[in-house]
Amino acid sequence: MKDYKAYFIIPASPSQVYLALTVETTIHLWTGEEAQMEAVPDTEFSMWGGSIVGKNLAFEPDKKIVQEWYFGNETEQSIVTIKLHEHKQGTSMEVRQSNIPDEAYDDIVDGWQDTYAAALIDFYLE
Repeated sequence: MKDYKAYFIIPASPSQVYLALTVETTIHLWTGEEAQMEAVPDTEFSMWGGSIVGKNLAFEPDKKIVQEWYFGNETEQSIVTIKLHEHKQGTSMEVRQSNIPDEAYDDIVDGWQDTYAAALIDFYLE
């Protein structure tokens, strides 16, 4: 199991980024895929047409999202924490993900960089 940490600069305010990560219709706009999301702890979520599924654990509006991402039959929880910090160019989005299965690590890192963060950045640059 591996851990991942990265920072991405999103050209929007923390409140805009928070809404983009927690509101189904906005998630659909920047991903182009169906999503199920409710900013309520202990609710299940699904993004990218079911490519990312898990459980919402905690929310601090405009500041932090904590989720458990599911990986098949893994016994250790993969916890994703997204923190939003004000930045002169918008928002610094800090991403931490723990307990990523070794065989999924490269795909997860590519997904964060080339898909998740890239789509969010592109959404606000348009």
